[in-house]
Amino acid sequence: MTGGSVLDEQRRYYAARAPEYDDWWFRRGRYALAPEAQARWDADVAEVEAALAAFRPEGDVLELAAGTGLWTRHLARTASRLVAVDASEETLSLNRARVEGDVEYVVADVFVWEPPVPFDVCFFSFWLSHVPEERFDGFWRLVRAALGPGGRLFLVDSGAGDRAHTGIAAGGEHELRRISDGREFTIVKRRWGPEELAARVRPLGFELDLAVSANGHFIYGGGR
Repeated sequence: MTGGSVLDEQRRYYAARAPEYDDWWFRRGRYALAPEAQARWDADVAEVEAALAAFRPEGDVLELAAGTGLWTRHLARTASRLVAVDASEETLSLNRARVEGDVEYVVADVFVWEPPVPFDVCFFSFWLSHVPEERFDGFWRLVRAALGPGGRLFLVDSGAGDRAHTGIAAGGEHELRRISDGREFTIVKRRWGPEELAARVRPLGFELDLAVSANGHFIYGGGR
């Protein structure tokens, strides 16, 4: 499968998965965990949410691949202006219903969208792991173009050792994912370690301070 066709299928996957995405985050239904595992998940979620709060995403904030609003709701509390971009109208509809506040929603492919103005903060969650190597440098050029002087970024993603939600290995960067109605999709899924990712983006002009959550579910951190 070519890179372009995988990304097309990945967009279809997230549009189809939109109604059940929150079930994964809140560990409901087929994503439910045993009590001890649930406690570890909840602790990691709380850790990352606290780190974002300490980061203080203020001023003009851009969220890329905003999804169903699980993080948009946090950004909206401190941002003076918040722009949320996602390729899926289905997920942004859920985002609009969840988030209180004045959010500017943009339905657009992150790989081709261009920021109209510079922002103080760029945020993206569970997105970088879906960026294939061939689009990696280009994505970080977008982040650079989005940030004004002194601009900062914050990211959250799957930890390298996390398998709380995974598909079937499909070779290289690809995984086969199945949604609740049985449909299957091939997507990109890359899990980064903090040192590996920081080293990968340093030649692109970014310095990241990244950590792995206590129970290994997430990688997160900020930089500029």
